Amino acid sequence: MTQPLPKKQAETRAKELRELLARYSYEYHVLDEPTVSDAVYDSLFGELKKIEADYPDLVTPDSLTQRVGNELIGGFRKVQHSSRMLSLNDVFDIDEIEAWVRRMDKLLPGQTHEFFADIKMDGLACALIYEDGLFVQAITRGDSFIGEDVTANVRTIANVPLRLRNEKGFDHFLKGRTEIRGEIVMLKKDFNALNEKRRQAGEAEFANPRNLAAGTIRQLDPKLVAARPLHFRAYDLLRDEPSEVPTNMFAYEAITALGLSRNMQASVFTDLKDVMAFVAEWDKKRNDLPFNTDGLVIKVNDRALFAQLGIVGKQPRAAVAYKYAAEQATTIVKDIVISIGRTGAATPVAVFDPVVVAGTTVQHASLHNADEIARKDVRIGDTVIIFKAGDIIPQVESVVTELRPKGAKPFDYLAALKEQYPELEFERQGTDVVYRVKGQSGPLQLKRSIEYFASKGALDIDTLGEKNVAALVDAGYVSDLADIYTLTKENLLKLERFAEISASKLIDAIAAKKNPPLEKFILGLGIRHIGAQTALDLANTFESLEALEHATVEEFMQVEGIGEIVARSIAAWFGDEDNIRLLRKFETLGVAPVFKKKSGKLSGKNFVITGTLESMSRDIAADKIRSLGGGFQTSVAKDTTYLVAGGKVGESKLKKAKEYGIEIIDEKTLKEMLT
Repeated sequence: MTQPLPKKQAETRAKELRELLARYSYEYHVLDEPTVSDAVYDSLFGELKKIEADYPDLVTPDSLTQRVGNELIGGFRKVQHSSRMLSLNDVFDIDEIEAWVRRMDKLLPGQTHEFFADIKMDGLACALIYEDGLFVQAITRGDSFIGEDVTANVRTIANVPLRLRNEKGFDHFLKGRTEIRGEIVMLKKDFNALNEKRRQAGEAEFANPRNLAAGTIRQLDPKLVAARPLHFRAYDLLRDEPSEVPTNMFAYEAITALGLSRNMQASVFTDLKDVMAFVAEWDKKRNDLPFNTDGLVIKVNDRALFAQLGIVGKQPRAAVAYKYAAEQATTIVKDIVISIGRTGAATPVAVFDPVVVAGTTVQHASLHNADEIARKDVRIGDTVIIFKAGDIIPQVESVVTELRPKGAKPFDYLAALKEQYPELEFERQGTDVVYRVKGQSGPLQLKRSIEYFASKGALDIDTLGEKNVAALVDAGYVSDLADIYTLTKENLLKLERFAEISASKLIDAIAAKKNPPLEKFILGLGIRHIGAQTALDLANTFESLEALEHATVEEFMQVEGIGEIVARSIAAWFGDEDNIRLLRKFETLGVAPVFKKKSGKLSGKNFVITGTLESMSRDIAADKIRSLGGGFQTSVAKDTTYLVAGGKVGESKLKKAKEYGIEIIDEKTLKEMLT
């Protein structure tokens, strides 16, 4: 969980958020010309709520967290609602739903609940008033107390009946006042058709169905409204005598009987598990709905219990809105690091405070290249809007420049390359927008990375050596590390280097490494600055690739031996969209690294080897040490337990070991420890 900001910083941030949210709210409610999505508004609003929760004394009377609604647009008569059109508390997971039920149980102990659930429509809330069955008035939600009289415009909506149907068993709703509440929506197919016409006419396209529906209803000319295909979908029915509508499901049955449209997916459940199954079902199927949605409404079905539970502030206790994962969110850029990919390309990655986007927590996003950073003007310290491309790759959509901290400087790409990779030279050739490592061509870099992946220290794939790798890359069979798992014997037999036996041997060797040890797989990925011991330390700390992928720079720095430079390098690698696609490709091909905690008689002991060993190579010695739970270090440090002195020893390591009081042993003693 993100730590609270320091008080002074929180006060400044809260003031900036209140001013910006007030502007966005005015654009949305008064001008009807929103400049950001609901998800962006909600994300910034959520940040303000958190600051005010952390520091209650920072809450101001004019904060948007303290009131509902805003000044209404002019041109329509204001009308008071018969009862408030309430908003609902948002929930995001089963834990929050269970907490909601527990709160109701405390107020009504021993009471069993029926849960009514329906898909939440993304439209303009509106109340239709019928007197003795005749349509007389339509009122927008407004500020929940007072709305706008949009009767003339709503009369043009084809599926709004001007007189209610008279059906047996529901005919009493045709006497006196009947109020039906719902959403005015534009169906996706109609919205797409309108935009297609505008494209052909060379006109600007509309942003989204919800904004178009809301803007249309607020037009002063009913003829314009009639020209646009709007729909009304009902979700509630009110009478002066509440007992006439005993349950929410009965209200829906009455709505259908009276001749209005409503969602036919609405259902009643007695078990929360069934409610969550319904939530999950429509999360998967929501794109197939004719209208846009961002979640579901879940209510207590019994209307008498609903009323008995009452209202807290602005929300009823007996209903919640389950929100699906937002596809956008806001966060603050803490750093910009650069990843060197398999082709030598230098890709910038934004590192930011953890934020949930499309259901997953992300800490970094691709910035693509230097031109893209300059075009979007992304700076360290900026508040940015994050989205997921194809729900997979986190990316920066834009910068909220109004929240830019004073003194934030444009990102100097060349200076960052020099600072992060002082030993490398970069060049940008012709029209190429990407800086690449000078002298390292794509195919050469790819061959070296595959050789390293297959080497004894990494996955140890038998017969996948330099010449075979070169043949596979040159033939076009392999374009990344994961492609080796797509090879077939038929592919190999087309190459001069392979015959029946050698082809089978390589295919079998690759297949045998579909579940490599996690530390070997991490090492094989070739992340800059990651050697065998660091790979092992990362595996032991995070225990899965998924955890590594979602870790922060700060979390990497908690691993022993990892400093800021290495931590930034790891974060950059896992923030590079090419690398994320590579990991997803491994998953698709069934490659699943396995974590197994190393333990044994050498646990807690760290070894350094100086000079040459006669009975084994240094790499083999290191593997044996690690297999018994020990640590292998490349240089003497205060936490080194033993310095193994072989032939032609390094005097500097011996001197340092003596200074630190580290025990110096010979090869024979080491062998005894390893048996």
